[in-house]
Parts: sequence; structure tokens; C-alpha cells
Amino acid sequence: MFATNYLATRLSLGAEATPDKVFATRPGLPDVTYAQLFTGAQQIAQRLLGAGLRPGDRVAVQVDKTLEAVQLYIGTVLAGGIFLPLNTAYTGPEVAYFLSDATPAIVVCDPARLAEITPLAGAATLFTLDKSGHGSLTDDLPAADPGFQPVPRDGSDLAAILYTSGTTGRSKGAMLSHANLASNSETLRDLWQFTDQDVLIHALPIFHTHGLFVATNVALLAGASVVFLPKFDPEAILDAMPTATSLMGVPTFYTRLLESPRLTPEHAKNMRLFISGSAPLLVDTHEKWQTRTGHRILERYGMTETNMSTSNPYTGDRRAGTVGLPLPGVELRIMEGDHPVAPGKIGVIEVRGPNVFQGYWQMPEKTAEELRPDGWFITGDLATQDSDGYVTIVGRAKDLIITGGFNVYPKEIESLIDDIPGVLESAVIGVPHPDFGEAVVAVVVPENPALTLADIENVITTQLAKFKQPKQTLFLPELPRNTMGKVQKKALRETYASVFS
Repeated sequence: MFATNYLATRLSLGAEATPDKVFATRPGLPDVTYAQLFTGAQQIAQRLLGAGLRPGDRVAVQVDKTLEAVQLYIGTVLAGGIFLPLNTAYTGPEVAYFLSDATPAIVVCDPARLAEITPLAGAATLFTLDKSGHGSLTDDLPAADPGFQPVPRDGSDLAAILYTSGTTGRSKGAMLSHANLASNSETLRDLWQFTDQDVLIHALPIFHTHGLFVATNVALLAGASVVFLPKFDPEAILDAMPTATSLMGVPTFYTRLLESPRLTPEHAKNMRLFISGSAPLLVDTHEKWQTRTGHRILERYGMTETNMSTSNPYTGDRRAGTVGLPLPGVELRIMEGDHPVAPGKIGVIEVRGPNVFQGYWQMPEKTAEELRPDGWFITGDLATQDSDGYVTIVGRAKDLIITGGFNVYPKEIESLIDDIPGVLESAVIGVPHPDFGEAVVAVVVPENPALTLADIENVITTQLAKFKQPKQTLFLPELPRNTMGKVQKKALRETYASVFS
């Protein structure tokens, strides 16, 4: 259908084979067929091109989860643009950085934030899209041109930029090519045995890799259907389960679903696959889920820069506490510096394969630090790999916190807190949390004894997305340090490991 555009060719396979098949069912809204999905995407592509979008231009998007937002993603690909999704929780100051760094040609935002975003958008063309799928982007769209051809793009051209926080506090834009996204989705489709008979419960947000490039792309490439939920809602997921076949989620999904008495083997009997990722799944959760449903959750591992890199097997031994084996076509090694470690020893995960990104947007030095000349990407995640090849994540070399599936780097929060009058210094750590996997905790050393929790919260709540905000703020007279003066975050994590128990 779209032979000249590498990724669009693959995403449209289902639409070409079964145009009248339902792609998405939505609570309280009409079903959407594959033909309708791609017709709308084409109309949006025409609107973007009419607004002057050129090949390689960025389209920055901060909108609620709707099927129209999915059409905007596909439409951007068709129009030869680079899709740049932004977390809807990002505040104005955070969005300002992304827009100034990526210099998008087009910005799409919620109409309620138009006044806030307009001065941040620079010379970009602004469109709006609300949670009902309406706005200046989609209202009065031109009819689909029967002779429309997508802008030619090959596998090496960029399809998306996703920002991931850095330890310096400055976010990095991971550049993902058409081939990066297509190859990973094809691998996962085949490994997890997705077909046109599947019905995937889609309750993930679509501004990051998991919801957009794993869930959505895999469903499209398989010609599957999705139950498209605007947000995580345990009751809505349970409502969908008897007629669905699969669910992709983060650990929080499973801990919340376990609270419902509706979750039984009988209720889940039509399901064939439950997948978890984006944060560590506790062995306890894994075992409780098997007891309650008769299913073993399949855990996998990936990151923004690599898409997915490992997975427990679909058929075979799904080992709780591990993230499984390297994906077909993906090489993985555990390194200490420039040398591989012995099986079972801790080291840093490095991966190489068609899934690995093209580097960081406008950061050649950072790219050189983390992407070796021979294609190996240094993930910064600490892990072991046993003699059978199973990988177990044991920590993060860069103190990354993953809370509810979202990445949080402490440095960004520390810099903000340290600038608050009355604060001497701070340390931000992640500690175990029964619902979110990890929770953000701030440890603050006051310079002024009159400093209060409200002084800190008044700044944090206006400057940081909610998922980055500490769930607990503690005051200490001093931070633990080693003989070199370095703050010992490991000691803090150990001290406060049970604060949410």
C-alpha cells in the first residue's frame, strides 16, 4: 500500500489484508476499522504536509491518548516527519526544553494548554487535539486523496525521537529509525506469536516505547484488534478480559488487578498472554498472578534507546525474577569496562542489533560515550546472565529510578531542590514500593532550620511531572559520605528500603 515508506509499509499490512476488520474497540465510542484508521492517518498526513512539513521535520505531540493521536503518529510517518511524543504530565518548563532542543516544525497540544504552549513553540505551526479527538488538527479534515503517496523514507531515516532523562539532568533525544521500529516489532510479533486472531487490551499511554512502539506496532503488524482504553482502569481491563487474548502492562497493572475478587482462572480463561515490562516485576507478584489466574506473566526488558532487547520465552521456561533471553537477532553481553564478565557475575548490559537507536539528537559526545563504534550500546543497567542465557537485572549504574514504568533520574530533582532557599543539599533515591515498583524519595539537608516540607512541595509541584515528584521527603542533618566525599546513595537506599512496606 505504501511501498516507498519503510515503516508505513509494515504498519499498513493489516489494513491492506483486511481493511474492513475492526482495529479498535473503545468504551462508549464507535469501533474503528483498519481502513478508517489509515484513511484518518492519511488525512492527517495531508494536513501536516499542507502546513509545510518537510522530510525529517519533527512533529512534537503532547496530547491525551486517543485513536486520533495514533493516527497522528501514523500520519507523521506517512508525511516523512519524525514523531516526538511528550508525556502529558510534563510541565511548561519541561516542555520548553524539549521544544527548544528539537526545534519541531509542528507542535500538537491539548487546547486547554494552547496559551501556555504558544510562547514555547517558537516558529512552529500549532495544532490542537483534545481527549475527544477534536481540535484544529482533526476538525474539517480534507477528504483522503485517492492518489496519495507517502513521502519516501528508507530504513535508515528517522521515524521518532523519544526523550530520556540523563544523569546530568539534561534530557537526551534518542533517535529511532524506521528500521529500528519495524525490526523490533516484527521480532516481538513472531516471538510472542501475535496473529490476526489476537485481541490486545491496550491500557498503556502512547507517549513512550512500551505503549506506542511495542503494543501499537505489534498489533498493527499482526493485523490484530485492540481494546483501546484511554488510561489504566482495572475494572475496564477486567471487563475486556473474557473476549480478549492478551495484555501488555507494567507491574502496577498486575498488583492493582490482583486486588480484585473478579480475577479468577475462569475470568482469564480466554487470555493466552500477559506481558510485563518497563519496571521490575516482583517475584511475589509473579507467583500470586499464577495462583490467581493459572497464567505465568511473561517479563521482558528494554529501554528507549533499544526498544526491546530480551524476553522470557513464549513457549518454554518463564523464570520469575529474570527478564529472559536476548531476542532473536539481538546480541547481549555483560561487561565490566571493556571486558566481559563470567556467567553469573554482575556487570553492565550492552546490546547490539537492528533495534539499537541511531544516537542522541544533537549530542555527539554523549552518543560516543554510550554507543561504541562497533555498534554496542552501553545501557548502564547492571545485571547477571546465567549459563542458560537468562538475564537478571540487579540495579542501575546511573541510579535511574523506574516508578510505575516511568524513568526518573535523581539529578534533575536534586538540582531543583538544591536551588530552593533554605536547602543545603539533597539526595534523591528510589526505594521499593508495592504498587509502583520503586518510589521517589528525597532526602534533604536544611541550611535554614525554618525550612518546611511545604517550601519544597510548592516548587516541585509546579516544576516537575507528577511521576517525578517524591512520594516521601525526609530531613537529615547530613548525608552519608565516603572518604572521597561522595554521597553514599546505596546506604540511603538500605536505610529507607522499608519506608513503604
